[in-house]
Amino acid sequence: MANDDSEFLMISGLKHFQFCRRRWALVHIEQLWEENALTLEGHFMHERVHDDSFTEARGSVLLSRGMPVRSQELKITGVCDMVELYKDENGVPIQGRDGRWRLYPVEYKLGQPDIQGADALQLCAQAMCLEEMFVTNIPEAALYYGKVKRRQCVLLTEELRQKVKDSVMEMQQLMLKGRTPKAKMGKACKSCSLVDICQPKLAKQVSASEYIHRAFHEEDEV
Repeated sequence: MANDDSEFLMISGLKHFQFCRRRWALVHIEQLWEENALTLEGHFMHERVHDDSFTEARGSVLLSRGMPVRSQELKITGVCDMVELYKDENGVPIQGRDGRWRLYPVEYKLGQPDIQGADALQLCAQAMCLEEMFVTNIPEAALYYGKVKRRQCVLLTEELRQKVKDSVMEMQQLMLKGRTPKAKMGKACKSCSLVDICQPKLAKQVSASEYIHRAFHEEDEV
């Protein structure tokens, strides 16, 4: 079914996946999640940006917030924080608007520039969805970081696009098998909201769900 999202992966999961494959699996396969101060601040920031009924005109530029996107080819879906539309004779037609427009997605992040490249991966996936939906080409996009209040241009290279495809394929294989990767202790574990569920120090070959199940049974036996 064309509109059935049950087989589609969330674009936002690419950031989790790049950060830690186990974290992605805990959230998207085992459906486990815990908030911490950083994730809550991130939610508040996105709530200020998202408004899927809001399109603002600034001169010749349109700002479309909270635009839903999807790719039938990659089987991914999500929401763009902001898509800026610039009048361009080489652009694409937009329903309800005169002329042709060039699309420029912008993703908003709470902190500072990400050296791991997870943000760029997520942004590229959004752009690839837009390209498929509007039958256009998007050579670059931008990340806006709240902590430094600055935009960072991201070139959507073939290398970055291939990394999106490879990551999505690996995520789909893990989802199909229902397999959660083993825990690996690292520096990022300290700031992860799932550290208490993940238990990276134990590094046992059991799922978080099984760990929680055992913990409850142990409490019952006391």
